[in-house]
Amino acid sequence: MSLEVLIPDFGEIPVFPVTKPDPYDWKDGVLVRTPNWLGDVVMTLPAMMQLRRIVPEKCGIFAACPKGLAPVLRALPELVDKVIELQDAHRFPTWGEMREIRSLYAGIGILFNNSFRDALWMKAARIPKLYGAAARNRSWLLARAFQFPKRQDRMLNRPHHAMKYLSMIMALGAPAWDGSLPEFRIPYEPECATDDVRRAVEAEHLLAVAPGAAYGAAKRWDTDCFREVCRWWLEERKGYVAVLSAKKEAELASAAVKGLSGDHVIDLAGKTTLVELMQILQNAEMCVANDSGNMHLSAALGGRGVVPFGPTDPAATSPISAKWRILFDKQECAPCFKRICPDGSRKCLSCIAPQDVIAQIQSLLQK
Repeated sequence: MSLEVLIPDFGEIPVFPVTKPDPYDWKDGVLVRTPNWLGDVVMTLPAMMQLRRIVPEKCGIFAACPKGLAPVLRALPELVDKVIELQDAHRFPTWGEMREIRSLYAGIGILFNNSFRDALWMKAARIPKLYGAAARNRSWLLARAFQFPKRQDRMLNRPHHAMKYLSMIMALGAPAWDGSLPEFRIPYEPECATDDVRRAVEAEHLLAVAPGAAYGAAKRWDTDCFREVCRWWLEERKGYVAVLSAKKEAELASAAVKGLSGDHVIDLAGKTTLVELMQILQNAEMCVANDSGNMHLSAALGGRGVVPFGPTDPAATSPISAKWRILFDKQECAPCFKRICPDGSRKCLSCIAPQDVIAQIQSLLQK
């Protein structure tokens, strides 16, 4: 096998017959049940943009999502009119949440996940017409169920997740996506931020590094490799490095700058809110991340970056931006989608060297 450098390519959009809802079907709007993972929420944005173009003028787009992801949707006021925070996204909504959902008087529900439970409670919330993928024996609850190919291990899978979401909205009459991304409106109050967050948000020539991946250890490029990229940036670019991660991955992420000292190293692993994370990624000149929510969020915010892919599928979950570069060496066992490498070799990622990433950073900087 040989290392490939890929520019995100979404491939063809699945085509379904178009059936436009009648104007009265919308009632006061549409409720979108988002996925539960940050990266997957980001991949719904092209579909959300096109949904806005077909929702009647006086109707709203409402989004039900895990509480922790609400700041992302609130930063998109042109796409989402109201966000319903679900305290526990893996259970039925509370009575209070159900009252809030029913009060929206939505006529249509869009499920961007595969949950049977969510289809059931959306019906219980008196939303007459539900649309979503045919999954987990829930098709009888849907006004229209869309059939997609099953994922195959050890093969690159099309369509891209973003195109799956988009195809469902296009089947309701939305026009084709033009490749643009929505504008985020992220509040920034310097007086409320920590010194380190302010430094990262305002730094010039900032490299954001995200060494974590919530899905599992198999997706994580070696910490020592991240460190070598950080060292190169500090020495050659004379810029700043900000380390970013969730709290549970903070120790692992911090190791990426172990031994690198100075005012230009900002360790924010586990120390930012989601709003602060967006501010930092929006300011970053470059990002290096694993296949993760941080990767997807940086791409959606207009950032440039490089990502090593290994056990996951760059054909299905690449960043939704041509400003990113993907490094991928297709092994016979990849993509396996395992959280932990079955044989412990992690050869799909270990074959990617720091210099490979640095070369792509240099190429992007020249553009």
